[in-house]
Amino acid sequence: MIKTAVDHHVHTFLCHHAVGTMEEYVQAAIECGLEGLVFLEHLEIGINYFETTWLTEDDFASYHQEGRRLRGKYGDQINIGLGVEVGYNPERVDELKEFLAKYRWDRVGISYHFMEVAGHHYNLLSRKRENMDVFRGVGVSKILDRYFAGLLDAICELPGNVLCHLDAALRHHPGLCLSPHHLEQIEAILAALLERNMALEVNTSGFPLRNEPYPALAIIHQAVALGLRLEAGSDAHRPEDVGRYFSNLSILPV
Repeated sequence: MIKTAVDHHVHTFLCHHAVGTMEEYVQAAIECGLEGLVFLEHLEIGINYFETTWLTEDDFASYHQEGRRLRGKYGDQINIGLGVEVGYNPERVDELKEFLAKYRWDRVGISYHFMEVAGHHYNLLSRKRENMDVFRGVGVSKILDRYFAGLLDAICELPGNVLCHLDAALRHHPGLCLSPHHLEQIEAILAALLERNMALEVNTSGFPLRNEPYPALAIIHQAVALGLRLEAGSDAHRPEDVGRYFSNLSILPV
């Protein structure tokens, strides 16, 4: 079963594309009756993109300071975790490791949001035309090949303890379908998670888009068969989204 007493993945205004303060998310989690909440703010290094959707070094300092304050204020009501969602950049692995070493993290989630094409980075999870057109031009299947290969490298190279929204890349492309080769890549990713004792996130932000979480139920079945840990995360970008669709997870036939 997927434990839903803790929301392991929420963002705040600090990432520049979510809304709400850290305290508002804590209050929302308490109202939902959750036992725990883990902030998983975005870390990206060396990304050449037209907007900033991640935290700066100063933002992370403020984030940890506020997190300590909230633990002091609400610690008797809820467990508060301070985590980070690391965006893989194959050209900046050493710098990512160096930054991670600066803080003590309760959760280090691995993801892969930005891929370089012709000297610029584009967002794999975006519905904006400037991203979708570039990836369509390269070829959706080729981009997915690179995406899954990159995730496998990230698992092997970065000190993470959970993999986030495994199959969410290019989620807004119509008729998206994984090839047999992509499924083989996913099998290798799951095996690598098991080898490193990492968890697989079951991300409920997929429900409003495709009526199942990220990853898809078939992949969750594979993970369960391997004995992987499953951790629920809402990927909330608004306080009211904390714990969203967690009730759906309790009835998944895993």
